[in-house]
Amino acid sequence: MEEYPSFWTPESKPFDPLELARQTEEIVAKGDSRKYTDFYCTGVYGGISTGYTIGCCLKCVFCWVDLSRDFPSQAGKFFSPQQACRSLQQNARQAGIKKIRVSGGEPTLCAEHLLSVLDEIQETSFLFILETNGILLGGDLGYVDKLKTYKNIHIRISLKAGSPEGFEKRTGGQGEFYELPFKAVEYLKKAGINFHVAAMTDPRLMPGEERTMMLAKLKSTGYQDYVEEEQCDPYQTTIVRLEKAGMKL
Repeated sequence: MEEYPSFWTPESKPFDPLELARQTEEIVAKGDSRKYTDFYCTGVYGGISTGYTIGCCLKCVFCWVDLSRDFPSQAGKFFSPQQACRSLQQNARQAGIKKIRVSGGEPTLCAEHLLSVLDEIQETSFLFILETNGILLGGDLGYVDKLKTYKNIHIRISLKAGSPEGFEKRTGGQGEFYELPFKAVEYLKKAGINFHVAAMTDPRLMPGEERTMMLAKLKSTGYQDYVEEEQCDPYQTTIVRLEKAGMKL
């Protein structure tokens, strides 16, 4: 396997995010097990039990996740779907909350693991919130078809850019792939899955013209609901990634 890319820098060559997904899975997946760094509850969504996975198929410069994203072979340990669900549910019950999520890395990586986790959660009363960049869902309608079989799921799909140039500059992915998250929105809407769209539209990172283009393209998918517009929080890891990319807030 070729050397795993860490930080996105001005000298980096734009990559195929679907290929990076495959490369990442070789590191963070073992059978139906996946690497996690930790399990604990947070206050977002009114309180949610969270499992923090390792590995992503984008290199977003504004990402808050710890450095396990960039060095997945050096962090975390493997959990089976059953072990992950046990930790998620135990923490949720102790905190008296009814929501569960997998976050940190890109949850749609390691599909066998995610679907097995969802199988376990399906037998409970918990709501599972799936946060995703939409790359793998937009690249595989079959994946979306599998997700629509679960009734206690809500998907939060996060758009990163409104143009190929913006996508390449802020995620490292080749510009031609910027349409995959929009394709995912189309698929999710047609499948009737409960979801909403978020977008990193912080004006310090996304020009106003690009934001307008992004919203127009989103509307063309048929999506007309709430858009959660994100601001970039200056986590230490975010600052490091911005500096590596030659950018700042």
